[in-house]
Amino acid sequence: MSSTHSTDTQHRIDIGGMSCTSCALRIEKKLNRLEGVEASVNYATEKATVTTDGTVDPALLVETVEKTGYTAHLHEEGKQNDEHGAGHAGLHGAESMRDRLRVSVVLTVPVVLLSMVPALQVDYWQWIALALATPVVTWGAYPFHWSAALNARHGAATMDTLVSVGVGAAYLWSLWALFLGDAGMTGMTMHWSWLAQGSGTHEIYLEVASAVTVFVLAGHYLEADAKHRSSAALRALMELQPSVDVEVGQEITVRPGERIATDGVVVSGASSVDESMISGESLPVDKTAGDEVTGGTVNTDGLL
Repeated sequence: MSSTHSTDTQHRIDIGGMSCTSCALRIEKKLNRLEGVEASVNYATEKATVTTDGTVDPALLVETVEKTGYTAHLHEEGKQNDEHGAGHAGLHGAESMRDRLRVSVVLTVPVVLLSMVPALQVDYWQWIALALATPVVTWGAYPFHWSAALNARHGAATMDTLVSVGVGAAYLWSLWALFLGDAGMTGMTMHWSWLAQGSGTHEIYLEVASAVTVFVLAGHYLEADAKHRSSAALRALMELQPSVDVEVGQEITVRPGERIATDGVVVSGASSVDESMISGESLPVDKTAGDEVTGGTVNTDGLL
């Protein structure tokens, strides 16, 4: 009996530049439009699993992802930690967000204070606030602007689009008020109030643009850091996998201090096994012939 899928080939693609699940769905949709291709994109692992009928060139898959606006390359087994690996990419992403966040916080704090505390509003304070807010809105918020532009090119919108539009609107309004309105006049002060009054041409919102950027950057940094830590934990578990295949019925020797390679039953020997990773129990559990053991637990003293 033959199968129509006997020649199917599976590829894994490492993808970079995704900022939300909408990005993953967009890439998945583009790949699935190719004839003979069935793809699934995982945003958390930044990988695509693609099954083809064997006639599709893997380079076409990579090219399709890159045309969508993201970086891509075929996954190479055994190189999870190299410069193209998800671990390195996740660490780099978290570090990049952290650097942007730190600089943005340092620049945003004085902008907020100048805008909210009239006693600090010396002559030309609004221009000082503009000088401090501009790097935050441009460089600090660049990932959101880039993602918004990328999605707009494909006729889509994400949360990054909302952030980019909101930050850009507050900043551009402030520029208009400073250069064409009354906000740039010497001695201008701005008092905090619940409701805006007047025409608004003397009001600037640089603190809004800067603060929103900082808060969203903080959220993205926490997300990137959590994803990197989770990926590192998963890779650590994968390293516990034995380097050779274990067959059903095969007998293996587990020496003191070694991890048990797979689930099984003790044939001979006696020892205590640390099962804290399974049960949370800190005390080792005695094991003798006939007892079941779990892969990944640690043999503490005897020979099994």
